[in-house]
Amino acid sequence: MASPISTEKHGNVLVISSDNPPVNALGQAVREGLKNGIEQAASDNEIEAVVIRCDGRTFFAGADITEFGKAPKGPSLPEVCDAIEASEKPVVAAIHGTALGGGCEIALACHYRVAVPSAKLGLPEVKLGLIPGAAGTQRLPRLVGAEAALPLVVMGNPIPAKKAQAIGLVDELVGEGSLAQDAAEFARSKVGADIPRTSEMTNNQDGVKNPDLFDEFRAKNGRKLRGFDAPNAGIEAVKAAGEMAFEDGVKKERELFAKLMGGTQSAAMRHYFFAERAANKIDDVPADTPLIDVKKVGIIGAGTMGGGIAMNFLSAGIPVTILEMKQDALDRGTGTMRKNYENTAKRGRMTEEQVEGAMGLLTPTLEYDDLADCDLVIEAVYENMDVKKEVFAKLDEVVKDGAILASNTSYLDIDEIATATDRPGYVIGLHFFSPANVMKLLEVVRGEKTRDDVLATAMKLSKKIGKVAAVSGVCPGFIGNRMLSKRQEQANQLILEGANYWEVDEVLLDFGFPMGPFQMGDLAGLDIGWHRDPSKVTTVREALCAKGRFGQKAGKGFYDYDDARQRTPSDEVKQIIADFAEKEGNAQRDISKDEIRERLLYPMVNEGAKILEEGMAQRASDIDVVWINGYGWPLYTGGPMFWADTVGLDTVVAGLEKHGLPVSDYLRAKAQKGERLT
Repeated sequence: MASPISTEKHGNVLVISSDNPPVNALGQAVREGLKNGIEQAASDNEIEAVVIRCDGRTFFAGADITEFGKAPKGPSLPEVCDAIEASEKPVVAAIHGTALGGGCEIALACHYRVAVPSAKLGLPEVKLGLIPGAAGTQRLPRLVGAEAALPLVVMGNPIPAKKAQAIGLVDELVGEGSLAQDAAEFARSKVGADIPRTSEMTNNQDGVKNPDLFDEFRAKNGRKLRGFDAPNAGIEAVKAAGEMAFEDGVKKERELFAKLMGGTQSAAMRHYFFAERAANKIDDVPADTPLIDVKKVGIIGAGTMGGGIAMNFLSAGIPVTILEMKQDALDRGTGTMRKNYENTAKRGRMTEEQVEGAMGLLTPTLEYDDLADCDLVIEAVYENMDVKKEVFAKLDEVVKDGAILASNTSYLDIDEIATATDRPGYVIGLHFFSPANVMKLLEVVRGEKTRDDVLATAMKLSKKIGKVAAVSGVCPGFIGNRMLSKRQEQANQLILEGANYWEVDEVLLDFGFPMGPFQMGDLAGLDIGWHRDPSKVTTVREALCAKGRFGQKAGKGFYDYDDARQRTPSDEVKQIIADFAEKEGNAQRDISKDEIRERLLYPMVNEGAKILEEGMAQRASDIDVVWINGYGWPLYTGGPMFWADTVGLDTVVAGLEKHGLPVSDYLRAKAQKGERLT
C-alpha cells in the first residue's frame, strides 16, 4: 500500500506532502511518513530547508479518532513532533483549511508557520474531554504567551489565521492560490539563520509575572466550564509551561492527558461526538435518496415559535414567507425578529448588512395563497389537534404538489394531522425547541407514511440551518417530552411526599443541568394551560396560580423573585404544598438527595428503554443527542442512555424496584445479560 506521505525536491527545499482524505488525519501511516521525510531531509546534503504541507481541502485536522482506544502503533505523535523540532534544517508548516489538534501540534513543532488567510488553527481536544497530548500545551504558551494560549487550550475554539498571526502563532500570511510556492520561498529565506525552536522559547513568562492570570480566566469563564474536568486540566498544563522545564512540563501534560483519557468524562464526550454524526444516518433510507430542492419556506404563525423558526432559515439565506391571521400580530412578530437580529449585531455576532440581508428575505402576509409556491411549509400554531388539522387541510388546497408540509407540534400525533391532507407522504414533524433561533435540537418526527425523500430532505436541511437533528417515531411527546414527563411526574410526587421543591431543583443543578423542573416552570409561566378558575384546584400548580403565583413574570411562582430575578424559596409555597399534600392524603417524610436523584433520572432511562423497544428512536445514542441539545443534560455524562451504562443497568433496575417504580422488559433483559444500551 502506498504511503499517504510523498516527498519532492524543489531545488534546495524538500516538500513533504500528505494526501490522506478527507481531513489528513494523523493516522499511523501519516506519522511514519512524516518522520521518514524529516530523516530523508537530514541525510540529503542538497536539502537546506523543509516544507510540510497537505493535499486536499485541509492541513492535518487532528488525530485519527478511529485509533482511539486501540493499542498505539509507533511512531507516536509526540515522537514525530520532537523529530520535526530537532531538525537542523529549518522546517516550515504550510497551512490551509484547518490545523486542528494534532495538526496544530505538528505546526507548533515546525520552526515557522505560514498560512493562507482563510485558514483556521486550534486545539479542540477539550471538546472530547481531553487536552492536547503531543506537547501542545507546552509549546503553544512558550510561543504566544500563557494569556493567548489559555482560550485555545481551555475553550477549544479555533481562531482565524489573521488572529493567529496577531498572537504570534503564524509567522506570515501568504496567497490563497500560491501557498506551496510561497512556503518554499519563505523556507529558502530562512536558510543559514538561527533555528527558532518553540520548546526553547520563553514567551510564557507572562503567567509567571502575573500568576492571577489563571484565576481571572477561570472566573471569567466559570459558567461555561462548570462540571467539566478537561478545561481545568488545560489550565493546569498551561500554568506548568511557565513554571517547569520543557521536559517536565511535557511529563505533566502526559499525566493529565492519561488521567482524562481513562476517565468517564472523555469516554462520554467521545460517545457524544460519534452519536451526533450517527443521528444523521437513517438506517432504512438509502444514502443516495434524491432530495427535494427547498428554495423557499412558508411559516404559519409569527409568535415566539414561528418567528424563531423563520430566523433559522433567513440566517441561512433561504427566503421565508410568514403568515398571520391579523396585521397587528404580524407586525409584532416581524418586529421581534428584527429586534433579535439587532441584539445579535450589538453583541458583534452579526453585521448590520447581515441583519438587513436576513430581514430582506422575509415576506410577511395575511393570505394563505402567498404560500402556494413554497417548497416547505411549517405550521407553528396553537397546540390543538382540531386547529392543526384545519391548517393542514387549508395547506393541502393551496400549496403546490411535491412541497413538504411540516408541523412544529411538541406532542400531537403527526399521523392524525396527516389525515387532513391528500398527501400524507409529504407530512412530517419538525419539532423546534424554544427559543427556536438559539436552541440546537430539531426532533424530526417520521410519520407512518412519510416518504424517504421528505425525511432525507429534512435531515439535510437541518444541517444547513445549523441544527442537530434526531429522528423520532410517532408517540405522545416523541423522544424528549415523553421522557421529560416521567421526570416531571416524580418531581411533583416527591414534593407531595415531603421533599423540598428547591432541593429537587438543586439535585438536578448539582448533576449538571442548567435548571431544575420548578425553576423551569417559573421561567415558562405556571399559568400555561391553566383553566383560570381559582376555586378549582387539582394540582400544586393550580393552587399556586389561584394565589396569583404565575412565575418569574409575576415576581413569584414556586420561588419569590427580586428585581434582578434572583430567586429565593417561599414560605407561602411551602405551606401551599403542605396543605395540598394533606388534602390528598400524602404523609410527609424526609427524603434524601440520593433518592431524589434516582427517582428523577432512573424513570427517564426506563422510558428511553421503552422508546428503543418500540422502535421510536433508531438507536440509544439518538436519545442522548436529543437530551444534550434540547434539555440541557450535561454533555460530560454523555446523555441519559450513556450515563445509565456508566452507572450500570443493574443499578438502575435495582433503584427503580427499590422505589416501587416500573421496569420495562427491555431494560431488565439488558441488565440481566450485562449488556449496554449504547
